Amino acid sequence: MSETDRHSDTLDKMFSQARIIQRRDFLATGAAMMGMAYVGDAIAAPAAPAVTDKDREYMRQAIALMRKAGVVDKTGGPFGCVIVRDGEVLAAEGNSVLRDNDPSAHAEVNAIRAACKKIGAPNLKGATMFTSCECCPMCYATAYWARIDKIYYAAAWTDYADLFDDSNIAKDMKRPYAQRTVPIRPLLRNEAQQVWLEFRKMPDRAKY
Repeated sequence: MSETDRHSDTLDKMFSQARIIQRRDFLATGAAMMGMAYVGDAIAAPAAPAVTDKDREYMRQAIALMRKAGVVDKTGGPFGCVIVRDGEVLAAEGNSVLRDNDPSAHAEVNAIRAACKKIGAPNLKGATMFTSCECCPMCYATAYWARIDKIYYAAAWTDYADLFDDSNIAKDMKRPYAQRTVPIRPLLRNEAQQVWLEFRKMPDRAKY
């Protein structure tokens, strides 16, 4: 096999795992993996954990919730989510935006709320989230704050870009504040900074 073929094979293996999203350092890891792909056989790119039959079972449960929410019960869009830690399902929820009249009631947010309530903590470190669709910016941010370790998704934004605004929101957030769909402007920043100074001095301040 030529050196070019070896490089191509390494990249193919790397991008075959593109649907597994790590919560932290994904940019740094991606850059490192690209670098490794071009230094020859001496250094191999780290392999992603193998997907198991149990992982597929959890994802099929999320897809079933997706259909239940969007097609059968019509509680919201077709989105479902399952959160698992140490082999235990902590939460399994569908989208309920229409049922609850709550724009934040996405399947992932509902599942994170239920899981945190179940364990009595705002931290889901060690958990894996199986979501029927690629996380919107809100759901990814909620998973980030919940300290979820890993996310698997089934359908990609491009599979339903004609129906929901996930990709549009992601693009919108890259624009300068004044050019966004919902313009953002600072106001009374100095007064808010005083509260941060006070909060920072508190030995028992909130940490999460």
